[in-house]
Amino acid sequence: MSAADKLKQFKEEIGKVIIGQDKVLELVFISLIQEGHVLFDSVPGTGKTVLSKAVAAAVDGEFSRIQFTPDVLPTDITGMNMYNPKTQSFNLRMGPVKTNILLADEINRATPRTQSALLEVMEERQVTIDGERVELDNLFIVLATQNPIESRQGTFELPEAQMDRFLMKISLSYPGRSEELKMLDMHRNKNKIEINPVFTQEEIMTLRKQASEIRINDTVKEYIIDLVGKTRNHKFTELGVSPRGSLGLIRAAMGVALINNRDYVTPEDVKYIAPYVLAHRIVLNIEGMTLTTGEALIQDILNETAVPVEFGVSRDEV
Repeated sequence: MSAADKLKQFKEEIGKVIIGQDKVLELVFISLIQEGHVLFDSVPGTGKTVLSKAVAAAVDGEFSRIQFTPDVLPTDITGMNMYNPKTQSFNLRMGPVKTNILLADEINRATPRTQSALLEVMEERQVTIDGERVELDNLFIVLATQNPIESRQGTFELPEAQMDRFLMKISLSYPGRSEELKMLDMHRNKNKIEINPVFTQEEIMTLRKQASEIRINDTVKEYIIDLVGKTRNHKFTELGVSPRGSLGLIRAAMGVALINNRDYVTPEDVKYIAPYVLAHRIVLNIEGMTLTTGEALIQDILNETAVPVEFGVSRDEV
C-alpha cells in the first residue's frame, strides 16, 4: 500500500474525533514518517490533546502522557534508580519516555530544568540516568502542546535549543461553520469514540525506508540553502535557521514527495512545507518583534526568493 493510501486511512480514522483538520493530519503524518517531533500551538479548546491521543491510538505502539506542571521533575520524565530494601540494591525504573508516542501536554508549564530533560531524548532517542545510557525504540515521537496566550501566566517559554528539536510547529485553527456544526452532532453526548490502529510498526519502518530513497537534486538543495541563508541575514532576525533546520526541511520535503507518490522532491514541495519547519526556528530582534512574526517573515522570504520553475533545471537557467 502506498503512502498516499495510508494517509487516506490515517485521515479517515482520526477524522472520527477531529473534524476539518486535513492539512494538520497530513503534516503530522509526514512528521511521523520522517521521525520528527511536533509542537501543537494554538488557543485552548481546539483539540490539541484529543488529536495527540488519536495519533497515538492510530499507531500500533505504546503511548505515554505527561501533564506538565511547575512541580514536575526531570526524573519524573526520564526515570531514576530506586533503592530496593529487599535486595539492598538500586533498580532502574524508567519514566514515561520509554514509549513510542509521548504526549507532552502543556510543555511550557514545566520549569526550564524539566524541559531540558527532553533535549537528549528528542535528539538522540536515548536517556542517560546516573551515567547509564538507555536506548529507546526506533519508533519514538514527541507530540507536545502549548497555549500561546498563557505565555506570561505561570508558564516558561521553550528555549531556542528545544524549539529547534521539533521538526514542525503546527497551529490548529478554529473549525469552519459547517465543520463545527458536524462536531456538535458527533460529540454532544460525550460518547467515547474508538480509534483503530492504522499502521503496524513494520509498516511505518517500510514507509521510512521509502522516504529515505526519495531523490533531491542540487537545484532543490540550493533553493533550500537560499531560504535558510535569508533567515540568517534578515534585518528582522537575531538568529536564523540552524543547519538542523536545513536538514529538517529536506526531510519534510521528501515526506511531501512521498505522500504524492513521487520519488523526487520539487521546489514546490519545499515551498509548501517550509513555513511549518522554519518559522519556529528563528529568533526575531527587537525591531522584528515589533513589526512582524516568524510565520509572516518566512512567508515574505518564500515570496521574494526565486523558485526554480521546473524540476531538474540548472541554477543558471532559472
